[in-house]
Amino acid sequence: MTPRDVIALVRRNPLYAGISIVLVVILAAYGARNLIFGTPVPVYVATRGDLLQTVIASGRVITPQRATIAAESTGRVIAVPVAEGETVERGQVLIELDQSDERAALTQARAGIAQAEAKLRQLELFALPAADESLRQAQSNILQARQQYQRMQDLVARNFVAKSQLDDAQRNLDVATSQLRAAELQKETDGPSGSDYAMAKTALEQARADLLAATARLDATTIRAPSHGTLIGRSVEAGDVAEAGKELMVLAPIGETQLVVQIDEMRLAELALGQPALGSADAYPAKRFAAELVYINPGVDSAGGAVEVKLRVIDPPAYLVQDMTVSVDIEVGRRSNALVVPAEAVHDAAGALPWALVIRDGHTVRRPITMGLRGDRHIEVVAGLDEGDELVPVTNAAVVAGRHVRGVVTDQDADDP
Repeated sequence: MTPRDVIALVRRNPLYAGISIVLVVILAAYGARNLIFGTPVPVYVATRGDLLQTVIASGRVITPQRATIAAESTGRVIAVPVAEGETVERGQVLIELDQSDERAALTQARAGIAQAEAKLRQLELFALPAADESLRQAQSNILQARQQYQRMQDLVARNFVAKSQLDDAQRNLDVATSQLRAAELQKETDGPSGSDYAMAKTALEQARADLLAATARLDATTIRAPSHGTLIGRSVEAGDVAEAGKELMVLAPIGETQLVVQIDEMRLAELALGQPALGSADAYPAKRFAAELVYINPGVDSAGGAVEVKLRVIDPPAYLVQDMTVSVDIEVGRRSNALVVPAEAVHDAAGALPWALVIRDGHTVRRPITMGLRGDRHIEVVAGLDEGDELVPVTNAAVVAGRHVRGVVTDQDADDP
């Protein structure tokens, strides 16, 4: 349609001309409003509120490992006083084996101790005193033999007796000397440092060791629960022959349920023992349970750049089982009445110099900021902004610094603390 056609149409239809004039006036007013007040752009507002910073990770459930109950030695089962599914205490009797051989061995070991103790007492009370007495007698005999020999020497020199008597005195002296040496050796042997005494003490110690071994074998015939737990398996009955090492029962210990997760090593500085967390099993995503950080591995997995951490489940729900996949939110920071802005309002948030595009006096201004805690959707600003500042979202790339604009506030939900 040409301008001439438009003029002709207006002449034929005055109403169309009126509508056109109104539209032109409206467009002109809208343009003038934007020139005066600025182009409208969506903005976020810096507000005060509570902020929660978390580290999110996934991992698995670990529960106390199941314990296999078995006999240490082969024996006939006399009694099984517990049933499958029963909760047992640590030390409670689970299986009783025949003890005939073990009790006989225990009696023999006790007799061996009594015999060894009697031998040692015999050395201490009789042999050693007898050796002392023999030594004193030998000492007396050699003194007398020496005196007799010296007297014979004097008499032979004076020709009062024959030399044969001196030879007899010499033989008597030699015998007395030999007896003295034998008495000394006997006392040394029977004494506390002697070989007979040492052998007697060794025999007593061996007998005591035999008693301990016999007692241990007897104790092993009574199989007890190694920990508090629930019997989840039983494959033995009275009258069976239990083979050494063969599984007889399975015990599920009652203990602490933990979560093992991998955390990016870049978040390691934010972690600390005792931090609270919320977990959820992938099979039950709507259900959450409380946990606590209890272990941080001192080493880093160089291949994956991750750190293993463990969390204690404070009140484990019944559905948590071994190796179940879970997700956890570890609370690493919390701030009350903080100045917060949506993460979408911060440029270069991961860089060293974050900034925000702020509306001041009707114009966009680039403002460097200092960030604090980072929540799931919001970031704390500790410097560079004031409460109530309007910020242009990062996604609005068409708006740059120096533009004449006016803000239109966008809904912004705060992080749930």
